Amino acid sequence: MSEPESSSSTASIAAVDAAITTRRAVRAFLPTAVPRATIERILEVASRAPSGSNTQPWHVYVLTGEAKSALSRKLLAAHDDPAERAKHTEEYAYYPLAWRSPYVDRRRKLGWDMYGMLGIGKGDRQRMHEQQGRNYLFFDAPVGLIFTIDRDMEQGGWLDYGTFLQNVMVAARARGLDTCPQQSFTVFHRIIEEHLQMPDHEMVVCGMSLGWADPDAAVNRLVTERVPVSEFARFLD
Repeated sequence: MSEPESSSSTASIAAVDAAITTRRAVRAFLPTAVPRATIERILEVASRAPSGSNTQPWHVYVLTGEAKSALSRKLLAAHDDPAERAKHTEEYAYYPLAWRSPYVDRRRKLGWDMYGMLGIGKGDRQRMHEQQGRNYLFFDAPVGLIFTIDRDMEQGGWLDYGTFLQNVMVAARARGLDTCPQQSFTVFHRIIEEHLQMPDHEMVVCGMSLGWADPDAAVNRLVTERVPVSEFARFLD
């Protein structure tokens, strides 16, 4: 028979569960600065993520102020210029090359739910384009993070990287901060590599916005659904 949980352990469980379950992708932030010490502590906590043979395959570029604004200007200019945008492609396939149910259904629902909250109709391509461009402004967050990995790391290293990214988001949430992990930055990886003066052996994994959510932004009322455990787990006795 297991021992009853103490009040302290119950509180710890509740705190961890709350940090995980209240994490969401925030797409509108307040301009309030995040202290550097807080960012450093979030990354320090996140670095306890597991990795095969303790390889720790993550690199992080932390952007604030003009460094972030300058990168945003370059990325948004490329996003808004069809000819320039056509020159850029992802370095790796993040999404399936051929979509199918149930994944395409979930993706569509998320998109239409979000656009609906923003009052963007299905045929309004210009406003969709503008909303997509807000990715490159880090949704006005005061902190932008660019995550990179060494090119010679294999799939195991990428799996490990996912645990690190989750740790960053959960550690931020535990401090009342919000995040938005963003695949969109991978399209313009060459611009990012040049701006950050990245070494040739590193490649962009993704970006992330970090800050305090704007409580008045309609888009931040979006809550995505999760399928029940019974739909994705099998219990074998």
